[in-house]
Amino acid sequence: LFRGIVRRMNNELSNYLRRCVEGNRHFNLAVGIKPGTLSNGLKYSLATGNWGDQKKAMSSTAGVSQVLNRYTFASTLSHLRRTNTPIGRDGKLAKPRQLHNTHWGLVCPAETPEGQACGLVKNLSLMCYVSVGSPSEPLIEFMINRGMEVVEEYEPLRYPHATKIFVNGTWVGVHQDPKHLVSQVLDTRRKSYLQYEVSLVREIRDQEFKIFSDAGRVMRPVFTVQQEDDPETGIDKGHLVLSKDLVTKLAKEQAEPPEDPSEKIGWEGLIRAGAVEYLDAEEEETSMICMTPEDLELYRLQKAGVALMTHGDD
Repeated sequence: LFRGIVRRMNNELSNYLRRCVEGNRHFNLAVGIKPGTLSNGLKYSLATGNWGDQKKAMSSTAGVSQVLNRYTFASTLSHLRRTNTPIGRDGKLAKPRQLHNTHWGLVCPAETPEGQACGLVKNLSLMCYVSVGSPSEPLIEFMINRGMEVVEEYEPLRYPHATKIFVNGTWVGVHQDPKHLVSQVLDTRRKSYLQYEVSLVREIRDQEFKIFSDAGRVMRPVFTVQQEDDPETGIDKGHLVLSKDLVTKLAKEQAEPPEDPSEKIGWEGLIRAGAVEYLDAEEEETSMICMTPEDLELYRLQKAGVALMTHGDD
């Protein structure tokens, strides 16, 4: 939009200068550049929702900016989380309107309008989060320091079974010990040295390790489970990182909010402590997720070698 308005200003200025040269007159930039062109163009698009040049209103995208719905608190929340599928409403296709397995936990299965837009206008779930993106250079630097060989220096004959490392879809290098590297990068994310919205996907079968730090990925929070016994925190393997101590602090904070905002724990504090982490759809596919605390208890018992009674047993 901004580029289009600036292009129009340049064209108007060049036409004015051409007329001045042909009429043998002095230039006056105050006349050549109209002061309201840029602000009026932006105001028009924000007011009408027609995103584009005013003269080409027919070809511009409609409904990009909308007046926020303020009927009730629930309708405001719903409006802020709304997503739109750019498919013609008049089509009678059922496939794009149906729920998809990958929407699990990210898109609300019930909140959708009736009528023609049913299933095309969806709503993000309340805890869902859209990533804003972070630079990937520090991440590449970190992995080079942890033994990653950059792709320019890689010789396939020397390491035929090395794991390829991709950052935002670009092949950046290879590593001999991917398990160690993945655990180190995951550890830095859980300790909040790394942005919490970076997603780490290890494809063991394809010998690939993909890292995404770009914007626009839909993510959801899950509670973290301790992978190994941690002597520092005293949390055993297979238990939630979210401890009673953290919950007590949160409850106390809720009852008596601290005067200094920097002392507040809140949701960010849980992320910093590594008790909660965000997973996107791709990382979710390579993760084991328990649906209930009972599932986690069963998993711990299985790992401990306890024979479990199934429903089929008498």
